[in-house]
Amino acid sequence: MAHCVTLVQLSVSCEHLIDKDIGSKSDPLCVLLQDVGGAWAELCRTERVRNCSSPEFSKTLQIEYHFETVQKLRFGIYDIDNKTPELGDDDFLGGAECSLGQIVSSQTLTLPLMLKPGKPAGRGTITDFLGKSDPFLEFFRQGDGKWQLAYRTEVVKNNLNPTWKRFSVSLQHFCGGDLSTPIQVRCSDYDSDGSHDLIGTFHTTLAQLQAVPAEFECVHPEKQQRKKNYRNSGTVRVKTCRVETEYSFLDYVMGGCQINFTVGVDFTGSNGDPSSPDSLHYLSPTGVNEYLTALWSVGSVVQDYDSDKLFPAFGFGAQVPPDWQ
Repeated sequence: MAHCVTLVQLSVSCEHLIDKDIGSKSDPLCVLLQDVGGAWAELCRTERVRNCSSPEFSKTLQIEYHFETVQKLRFGIYDIDNKTPELGDDDFLGGAECSLGQIVSSQTLTLPLMLKPGKPAGRGTITDFLGKSDPFLEFFRQGDGKWQLAYRTEVVKNNLNPTWKRFSVSLQHFCGGDLSTPIQVRCSDYDSDGSHDLIGTFHTTLAQLQAVPAEFECVHPEKQQRKKNYRNSGTVRVKTCRVETEYSFLDYVMGGCQINFTVGVDFTGSNGDPSSPDSLHYLSPTGVNEYLTALWSVGSVVQDYDSDKLFPAFGFGAQVPPDWQ
């Protein structure tokens, strides 16, 4: 059944947590426990969100999903007021129990928080949803008063920690050749019907992208306005970024590159009888044949870049008179 095991990531948020702190809101943290042989074992926990009664935790909770097993889970919310990792000395703000199968089948599950069986934790609720996104990035450059798409990455399926493939794009197209031109980067969740959901966005420049390793916070504008303690919806890290110059032929010529024209002519019998019009060496009454046409076409162009205007010519495969060697 190994093929039925999948690592899933649960995103957690809460609403209307009770306040245990005097004069301020709680500093909540969510801990995830799993029933292992009748005992609750801690699997992982989120970060602490300061002074917030409706936290949206950015750190996901990872757990292996076994289709064939009933996996009982318990979520506990605690108000963290000290630096110790133990939770026994922290205020309990409520908990909820469910199975991982319930979350997987519903994808988004909201449960009331309970202080103990039969005693609700006020109006507090906890919402769990599968953190499966199909993220992709879009890079926009600023020009003519609007954002113009410069590059779009591939979509990484079902991944909250994607690594996109390295890509190349022309400097002129990416930022107009100006390293200080504003660049907007949007991270979105792909949807096949085109209604992609924005995960977050940030602004930068090529100069900042080159200062690797660089890290940027993806911020969702609406979430930022709606939630006072909202920080970001994830971070984008730039592992490598460099500008490579691709020199054109003109760059070489203007840089002083000399071009010399040397020709070698094949006089072997495989070219055919010179008296036959089918031969590349045909002795035409007009004085023109295929070889002469090729030499003239190339030579007339290259001569402009040859400083001494002398073109060495070599023949091979001929029987040269008078000895016909």
